[in-house]
Amino acid sequence: MTNILSIRNLHKSYGSTVALAGIDLDLRTGESVAIMGASGSGKTTLLHCLAGIITPDAGMVGFAGPHGAQTISAMKETERSRLRRESFGFVFQQGLLLPELTALENVALALMLSGTARAQAEGYAQQWLASLGLAGMEQRRIGELSGGQAQRVAIARAQVTGANVIFADEPTGALDSSTSAEVMDALLKSTVGLGKTLVLVTHDSAVAARCGRLVEVRDGRVIHDSSPTTQPTEAFTAPVRPAQVTQ
Repeated sequence: MTNILSIRNLHKSYGSTVALAGIDLDLRTGESVAIMGASGSGKTTLLHCLAGIITPDAGMVGFAGPHGAQTISAMKETERSRLRRESFGFVFQQGLLLPELTALENVALALMLSGTARAQAEGYAQQWLASLGLAGMEQRRIGELSGGQAQRVAIARAQVTGANVIFADEPTGALDSSTSAEVMDALLKSTVGLGKTLVLVTHDSAVAARCGRLVEVRDGRVIHDSSPTTQPTEAFTAPVRPAQVTQ
C-alpha cells in the first residue's frame, strides 16, 4: 500500500501545554487506523492536524491526494477548507448533524455546498442512505432517529462527496455496545471496503480491535504502532455518483 498521509516531527502546544512532541507517522491507502490514548495524550490534536483542522507549530503534514502531493501544514485556511470539503470526510461522536434538517437534507447538503444541483444531490444522498440501511427514513429529522441511525446518516454525509480519507472522532462514544458494533460495521465496510482510508480516535479497545492497525499516543508521542493487518470487511457496493450537474 502507498502512503496517503505522512507527518514528520510534528509539534503542537497550547500555551505551556504540549499536545504533540515530535510525532512521525505514515498512514496508508485503504487501511483502518485506530488512535488511542488517555485524555490529554494528544490523540485528538493529532487527528485534527492530519485533517487540516488545525496547523502544527512545527513539522510537516503531507497528503498524497488525487491532485498529487500536497503539504497540508503549509496551506492557507481557504485551501485547507477546500481539501476538507473535497477529499476528507468526518464522523464525530455526536454526529454534528443539523437537527432542523431531515436525514436526506443533511447528507445532500455536503454536495450542495460544493455546487451540486439540489435534485441531483438529494438523489445521490438517498442512494447512500439506502446503502447504509436507512431506506424509508430519508424524511425523518435527526431527533426522530436512534443514535445508531443518526451515526449512519453522519457516515453517509462523510462519504457522499467521494472523500479519500474518513476521520472519525469517538464515533461510537455515545452508543451502547450492540449499536456500536453496528455502526463500526457500516463505517468499515463503506470505507476500507471501498479501498478508502479510515483514521479513528477512540477510548474503546473493542472498537480499536476492529481496525487493522493500532497507534497509541502518550504525552504527545507515539508509544506503540502495531504492524498493519488485513481485517475482514463485509462487501459493500457504493452508489454510482452521477455526472456533476451544478446549479
